[in-house]
Amino acid sequence: MWRAFFFVSCLLLGACGEDSKPETRAAQGEEVIRGKRVYMAYCIACHNTDPSKDGPIGPAVKGSSQALLEAKILRGNYPPGYKPKRDTAVMPAQPALKPSIPDLAALLR
Repeated sequence: MWRAFFFVSCLLLGACGEDSKPETRAAQGEEVIRGKRVYMAYCIACHNTDPSKDGPIGPAVKGSSQALLEAKILRGNYPPGYKPKRDTAVMPAQPALKPSIPDLAALLR
């Protein structure tokens, strides 16, 4: 009986995945911190300081996918099939931010 319990417990603990490891959580936290720095430096001129709220020019961006961020930041357009929140083309491409896209995506998840 105890052997079966121990075996099942080991299986369940082993299935917890990468997010349960402290170093993975720390790395994810660092991405969010870097993303916040980039967001505050480059995005809040048009988007709200709170990414879940609309800004004076840009819409709320909380929950934006990495594909959307890449399309808008690198090319100034939308990914195929995406329905924009606002039908404008105000945001210019900002290809210099390419290295920061994963950090922004981590922040906006």
